[in-house]
Amino acid sequence: MLVCKGITKSFGGLVALRNVSLEIKEGEIVGLIGPNGSGKTTLFNVICGIYRPDKGAVYFKGRDITGRKPYEICKLGIGRTFQLVKPFRTMTVLENVMTATLFGRSKFITMTEARKQALKLLDFVGLSDMKNRVAGELGIASLRLLEIARALATEPELLLLDEVMAGLNPVEVSRVGALVEKVRRDLGITIFWVEHVMRAIMKHADRVIVLDRGERIAEGTPKEIAQDEKVIKAYLGEPYA
Repeated sequence: MLVCKGITKSFGGLVALRNVSLEIKEGEIVGLIGPNGSGKTTLFNVICGIYRPDKGAVYFKGRDITGRKPYEICKLGIGRTFQLVKPFRTMTVLENVMTATLFGRSKFITMTEARKQALKLLDFVGLSDMKNRVAGELGIASLRLLEIARALATEPELLLLDEVMAGLNPVEVSRVGALVEKVRRDLGITIFWVEHVMRAIMKHADRVIVLDRGERIAEGTPKEIAQDEKVIKAYLGEPYA
């Protein structure tokens, strides 16, 4: 479904990604992990069109999407959440999701249809009881769920999740983990997921890809990754590998 070939991206003298290649197959939940500064979010930004790679190419369902505008990539079927959640703070939760439907894959959608779709998604993520609350009043856990609902409103086939568990307590982490599984099971959406909550990745991902200092250093099942010496070294240092 998604193929990245030889992605390299630099910012001045800093090489954020160096010759990164990977493939995400339809129906998978794939985790993307690595220490801070390893290039995970930069890779997401390249895939989504926020950054253009210096070298390499991105393919989605066989189509070269390298350098396409973010809104074009969204309409092709790639949705995205962000680490820093920035809803329209003065709008209600419902209005936020309705707005997202307008930027999705449908060429035309009425306000009645947008409202119906938004209500359905709020029920799906568990925010129905907050639909009339102003987004600026929400706590971090509810904001994370709203961010997922807004991404789903664009009708993606591939959903990129960027640290959707950041700042959550263990109960909230479990809730979001169950939601990620539900998105794949009930909506048939493929998921590529950056996360620092390792127990969640190890529980829910089919496969894990590891970046360190801009390079792909490992790939495998969660169990294989947990025992990989290169991964242990990247996180804990040489003495622990």
